[in-house]
This record gives sequence, C-alpha cells and structure tokens, in this order.
Amino acid sequence: MDAHTLMDRIYRPQRHIYDITRKYFLLGRDKVIDDIGAADGETVCEVGCGTARNLVKMATRYPNAHLLGLDASAEMLKTANDKLARNGLAERVKLARGLAQDFDAATLFELDGPLDHVVFSYSLSMIPMWHESVEHALDVVRPGGRIHIVDFGDQSDLPRWFRAVLFWWLGLFHVQFRPELVTFLWGTQAEGRAEVTVTPLYGGYAFVATLVKAEPASASASG
Repeated sequence: MDAHTLMDRIYRPQRHIYDITRKYFLLGRDKVIDDIGAADGETVCEVGCGTARNLVKMATRYPNAHLLGLDASAEMLKTANDKLARNGLAERVKLARGLAQDFDAATLFELDGPLDHVVFSYSLSMIPMWHESVEHALDVVRPGGRIHIVDFGDQSDLPRWFRAVLFWWLGLFHVQFRPELVTFLWGTQAEGRAEVTVTPLYGGYAFVATLVKAEPASASASG
C-alpha cells in the first residue's frame, strides 16, 4: 500500500474529529509557531499540515508571510481546505498533495526560489522515510533558512506506565517515537550542514528542534 493510500485510509474517518482529540496531546505546537519568526514576505511550508490548524494560527501570527501546506492525504486536505475557507484564508494559503521526502516545492506552489522555513509538527513520527524527509527539507530551504520540528520525546521524566500506554496508543495510528531522530539532527551539525538546537518539553513528553541551514563555504575558504 502506498503512502497516499495509507494516509487516506487512516484519516478518512478521523479528519472530522482530529483537532478536537489531538489538542490534548500534541503539545508544543504553538511554541513552534511562535519560534518560526517569519519575516514579511518569507515562505513557510508545513509538511504534514493535516487539518490546517497550524496554518490558520500562522496566518494570524505572520500576516505578511507566504504560507504553504503539504500533506500526503487527500482526505486531510479536504478538511484543511474547508477550514481555510471558513477563516477567509482560501486565497492566501496554498495547499498541495505530496510526500515529505521528495516534494517539488517550486512546481507544487509555483515558487521561483527556495523556501525560507519548513515546519514538521508531529509529522516525522508518522513518516516512514523520516530521514529522507529531513534531508529533503535541508535541500529545499535557502542557506540560513530554518527547519522547525516538534514531536514526541523520550518521556524521560514521566512514569514508565505513562510512556508504555502512550506509545501503545500512538501505535494504533501508525505513529512511532523515533529516538534516533534527535541523534540524526545533531549529526547534521557535526557535519557542518546546519546549526541545531533541541529543547525538551514537559518532562520529555515532547521536544522542539530548529535547524538553521549552513551558508555555503566561500571560494577562499574552500581553496
């Protein structure tokens, strides 16, 4: 089963109640929105935009930014389009269907340059090709551009029973905690490809991370 079909199967019944149920455990999303810091005219693309909940909030927080949303599920995009229309944002926010690991931002969103910001809000824990997705985000943002991530953490300061129950429940929805993700993010810094910050939230329940893409080495430095 391909990724588009799987996501449609998961979200066809869930999209109608997604925002109501997820607000209790997708913690830290508003912090990431505040941390984006998009300047006027900058492009912000949320990968795995779901119902457009975050995009609606970004539209208020950054009224002069260009907002884009990508999702693998056509079912979720139906809800996203409806929500944008209800909030008067149908013309301002562009949505497209695509996969995180290989989307063509220029073609899908009719852009003439790279992205300034890419946002992953609780989406990498659902993407089997998460490694490739982060790599692709680094490819499509400009030098000095930023990748913003919020996702489930290691629950290190929370009771073991809570962690066990949470991970079991998440597994029912094809969500998987990826401890190797943070290690990979630090690796991009060690390789000189990005400047990385990682901040645990709520006793390790979640974490937020920012990657600032490295500027290309100058000719004199390389020589």
